[in-house]
Amino acid sequence: MHLRTHTYNLELKNTFRISHTSRDFQPTFIVELSDGKYTGYGEAAATSYYGVTVAGMAEKIMSLENVILENLHKSPEALWEITAPFLKDNSFAQCALDIAMHDLHGKRNNLPLYKMWGLSLENIPLSNYTIGIDTAEKMVQKIQEFPWPLYKIKLGTDHDVELVKELRKHTNAIFRVDANAAWTAAQAIENSVLLKDLGVEFLEQPLPAKDEKGMAEVFEKSVLPVIADESCITEGDVDKCARYFHGINIKLTKCGGLTPARRMISRGRALGLKIMVGCMTESTVGISAIGHLLPLLDYVDMDGGMLIKNDIADGVKVYDGKTHFPDRNGTGVELYENLKLSL
Repeated sequence: MHLRTHTYNLELKNTFRISHTSRDFQPTFIVELSDGKYTGYGEAAATSYYGVTVAGMAEKIMSLENVILENLHKSPEALWEITAPFLKDNSFAQCALDIAMHDLHGKRNNLPLYKMWGLSLENIPLSNYTIGIDTAEKMVQKIQEFPWPLYKIKLGTDHDVELVKELRKHTNAIFRVDANAAWTAAQAIENSVLLKDLGVEFLEQPLPAKDEKGMAEVFEKSVLPVIADESCITEGDVDKCARYFHGINIKLTKCGGLTPARRMISRGRALGLKIMVGCMTESTVGISAIGHLLPLLDYVDMDGGMLIKNDIADGVKVYDGKTHFPDRNGTGVELYENLKLSL
């Protein structure tokens, strides 16, 4: 049995800009778990504005090596509960560990995860493709370079509606808008009317997470559905979000992996919320984990593998307007051979 960690620097195809940051590279952290026969892989992308580093994640996971290996024979859910007290302040590290354990567990049981959960791939949502903030010309260029039926448009400028108007001239695709908490309540309400006429499906996180009073007003007056992102981090946020949002966007890294994400999905459904799962520009290792949740979702943002130049693994892939699942167990992930040789 062994526990290993690896780090990679994923190069983005285009500079990725949102309302509060931009980047050309995405550091990512991989957990490798082996029981001697099977090996599982998990991932968490390090995100600077959450104070997360690959070095910090690696140090935390390796400090729990004995605890993890002693409980490797248990279920992913059991290991999550055992390690949660140690990782309560590092959900990203817990996510990478939890995904690796799920991958290993599926391989040991000779089943893909979705089949272990009793799910079918017959009716699954398609991932949107994200267009980061840029000049109108460059955003149009990104759409023309990657024709897709469904785009998430990152906004947060002083001319957001004008940007969407310009993009609409070049595609009939469905738009989703993510303001990344950059608007006021008045802006969100006004923009919802204008954006609905431009074929926008919903607004994601229009206001800062702490502005609950503003969100209550937006929830009441917006003509478009509003989906929580920064307002919905952990399991404890789901009930609160039901008061101000029509749906929630769950990030595996923020909540701590597949184990809590599945509980959040279940609770959200019970409250009548629409359910979305989003990515943090992970490689195919992390994207594949999201893929197995697809039968449980209304919307999904799993375009990480499409946004990077140097993907590190084969697994669940999104291309040709479809999501393609490999004929493999667990999450379906296999590291590319050149990476295996270097481990």
